[in-house]
Amino acid sequence: MLVRMAAIVFIFVCTSVAWAILGTTVTTRTATQDNNLKSAVGQLWGTPQHQLAPQLHYETVAEHKVSGVENGKLTTVVNREVLKHPLLLDGSDLNVNLQLEHRQKGLLWYSTYRVQFNGKYRVTNYTDAERDVVFTFALPTKESVYDNFRLAVGAREVGNLQFNAGAVQETVKLKPGQSETVEVAYGTQGLDDWWYDFGADVNQVKNFSLVMRTDFGEIDFPPSSISPTQKVATGNGWELRWQYASLLSGVKIGMVMPHKLNPGPWVSDVSFSAPVSLFLFFFVLFLLTTVKKVKLHPMNYFFIGTAFFSFHLLLAYLVDHISIHAAFLLCSLVSIFLTVSYLRLVVGNRFAFVEAGVLQFVYLVLFSYTFFFERYTGLAITILCILTLFIVMQFTGRVDWDTLFRKGESPTIAPAETTV
Repeated sequence: MLVRMAAIVFIFVCTSVAWAILGTTVTTRTATQDNNLKSAVGQLWGTPQHQLAPQLHYETVAEHKVSGVENGKLTTVVNREVLKHPLLLDGSDLNVNLQLEHRQKGLLWYSTYRVQFNGKYRVTNYTDAERDVVFTFALPTKESVYDNFRLAVGAREVGNLQFNAGAVQETVKLKPGQSETVEVAYGTQGLDDWWYDFGADVNQVKNFSLVMRTDFGEIDFPPSSISPTQKVATGNGWELRWQYASLLSGVKIGMVMPHKLNPGPWVSDVSFSAPVSLFLFFFVLFLLTTVKKVKLHPMNYFFIGTAFFSFHLLLAYLVDHISIHAAFLLCSLVSIFLTVSYLRLVVGNRFAFVEAGVLQFVYLVLFSYTFFFERYTGLAITILCILTLFIVMQFTGRVDWDTLFRKGESPTIAPAETTV
C-alpha cells in the first residue's frame, strides 16, 4: 500500500513540474508577444492619450544697457531680452467622446479606443495694455493621426496651421479686458487610457467644465486623477461631468479603458494552480477506490494525470486562435473524454462515467472556470476544498483504517462491466 501511495505521489510531483514548465512557457510567450506587438498596436492605434491644457502668454521686450571700455573709449551696448508672461485661461468648456474597440493580438487583448475632442477656451487680456496673446495647444502625442483638426478664433477659422514640436500656436490680439473664444477640435485614437492634464505643477483653473461620454459601462479612474462631480448612466455607457468654478490642483482627469480577460496570463494562472486541482482529484479518487475496493494501478493514475495535463496543454495553444470560452469548452470535453474512455476499459462504465466523470468535472472544469471570476477565484477554491473535506470526512467517518491498511490487505477488483 505504501509503495502504491509513493508511486502516486511521484506521478503527482512529475505532473506538477510539467505544469510549472507549461505555465512558465506561456508567461514567456505572452511577455515576448507583448513586447513585439504593443509597439505595432501603438503605431496602428496610437498610444495612451495625454491632452495638455493650452498655455497662454504674451511677450514684452526689456532693454538693458551695458557700459564698458573698448580701445580706451567708454561704450554702451543695449541688450534686448524677450520676456514671456503667462496668463490664465478664463474658461474651459470641453466635450470628450470615447468609443472602445478592443483588439486581440496573439495571447493578449489591447484596449484601443477612438476619441473625439472638442474644446472651447475663453482667453481674456487682464492687463492694462493691448497684447498679442499667444495660444499654444500641444497635441497628445506626436505619433497619432488627427482627423478633422480644427482651430477657430471667434468666428474665424484658422486655415494655415503652424505646428512646432507637436504643438500649434495662434496669436490673438486683445485690448485691455477684451475676451475671445478659441475652439479646438479633432478626432484620433489611443490605447489603454485617456488623460486631460492641467500641467506638471499645481495650477489654478477657472470656470472649468468637461463632459465625457463613453459607450462602455465599466468605468475606472486611474490613481492621481479627479473623480467626476456628476455621473449619469446612458444606455450602455456614462455621461461624466467635471465642473469647477475655481480649482487649485496638481492632479488630472483620466479614464482607464476596460480590459478584456487576457488569454495568456489567464492560462498561466490556471496552469500554475492545476496541481491543487489534481491533488483534490487524486485524493478523492484514492479514497473512493480504496474504500470501495476498486483496484487502480499507479500507471492508471499516470494516464489520468496526463489527461488532466492535456486540458492545459491544448488550452495554451488554442486560446490565441479561437475565443477563450470556446477553447475552454473544447479542452474540457477532450480531457473528460480521455479520462472516461480510459477508465471505462479499466474499471467499467459505471465508475468511469459516474464517480470519475463527476469528479473530473468538479475538480478540473469547475475549478478552472473559477479563474474567469478574478475577484472570487481564491474564495471559490477555498469553499471547494472545505466542501471536499466535509464530504470525505462524512464518507469515511465509519471506516476502520487499521483493517483497511493492514499489511497484506489488498482491495478486490470491482467486477468489470460489459462494454460494447
